Amino acid sequence: MMMVFNIYMMCLVMGSGIWVFCSKRKHLLVTLLSLEFIVLSLFLMLFIMLNMFEYEMYFSMVFLTFSVCEGALGLAILVSMVRMSGSDFFSTIGVLQC
Repeated sequence: MMMVFNIYMMCLVMGSGIWVFCSKRKHLLVTLLSLEFIVLSLFLMLFIMLNMFEYEMYFSMVFLTFSVCEGALGLAILVSMVRMSGSDFFSTIGVLQC
């Protein structure tokens, strides 16, 4: 029963991150933060599931490594976007311009 409750809570948390990602699409920083929130909730759900079934925690470390790489790539894109256009609004820059 507790496992079902944890899964429902994680789906609720992940759903709120998806809602923010879909509703606030004008700022790159807000979309990156909501993506990190979704990744964090996925990690917590993965961690709970691995603890429930008593598996190794090696896969969670691999997942964290990839999520850190994803966050660093998103931050690099944000910095280059702000340097080129002066803001993180999607409407102020041309996406296809270099």
